[in-house]
Amino acid sequence: MNGGAAARPAEGCWRGMGPGGLCGLWRRAAGPEEQRLLELLSYGLVALGAASALLLCFIPMPYGRYSSRRFGCLLPARPAWVLQELPSLLIPLGLAACGGPVTSDWPNRCLLGCFVVHYAHRSLIFPLLIRQGKPTPFFTFVLALLFCVYNGYLQGRSLSNYAKYPSGWLQDPCFITGFTGWLVGMAINIHSDHILRNLRKPGETGYKIPRGGLFEYVSGANFFGEILEWFGFALACYSIESLSFALCTLFILGSRAKQHHQAALVKDTDITVAESEQKHECQHSELINYVEVDSSSWICKDKFWRTGLIHHVLYPLVP
Repeated sequence: MNGGAAARPAEGCWRGMGPGGLCGLWRRAAGPEEQRLLELLSYGLVALGAASALLLCFIPMPYGRYSSRRFGCLLPARPAWVLQELPSLLIPLGLAACGGPVTSDWPNRCLLGCFVVHYAHRSLIFPLLIRQGKPTPFFTFVLALLFCVYNGYLQGRSLSNYAKYPSGWLQDPCFITGFTGWLVGMAINIHSDHILRNLRKPGETGYKIPRGGLFEYVSGANFFGEILEWFGFALACYSIESLSFALCTLFILGSRAKQHHQAALVKDTDITVAESEQKHECQHSELINYVEVDSSSWICKDKFWRTGLIHHVLYPLVP
């Protein structure tokens, strides 16, 4: 009798670990306390982004061209990308499958769909397109994984359980403008990644400045596209959770864009020569304008222009 009585609670525990049990746990967790938790996590996400931006002023992001064994063993690029991005796809899908007070509302479906579409591409399609990607340090992989778990829960839980919109929200100018920004930003990001993947022909090595698309105007077009995407998403969602994600993206990707921009300028400076030789190179390439980097080093204005963050901002600064 005692053995049977002890078995029943254990059996109930195992049932609680099943899909229905997990959904039951989420339903019991719902309420003002969790809503307050989401608000605090939103503030935490902004603080995390700001702290990361500050740290990246002193330590380069150990990713891609900056990969290093100093940050742990190196993982193959493709599986690392899939595993680190997957939580931002699976967690919102799981929360939506469990249902919630607003899951069936069309604004919530559309907005959650935007988030899921982005991470379906980032976790399932983008890794397959990587061409001989640089290995990912284990430390960077873990940070990205934790971020995706954190943000996947934050955005997924908000949109599946708490975010409430008026019946005409899908026709509201705020939603339309935000959704357009999300769509254009994602298109820019995908197109810019395509340009970067095809920057070098097979067997080629060395530094190259990307050309075409938004790279004609912005040195980090892929970063610009993703920042625009998530600020559009934040406007369409009109919630503190989505705004915190957009701000965190701005802090982190803005810092990485600055890092790439400075590296581009260093590369250009490294290949400069004496003033007379550099003038000759500019003239030979039919780019008769040049700018002084320092007292004895010059680069073509075209190079400086195209490696600027936004040429409309930098061009007036070039004599």
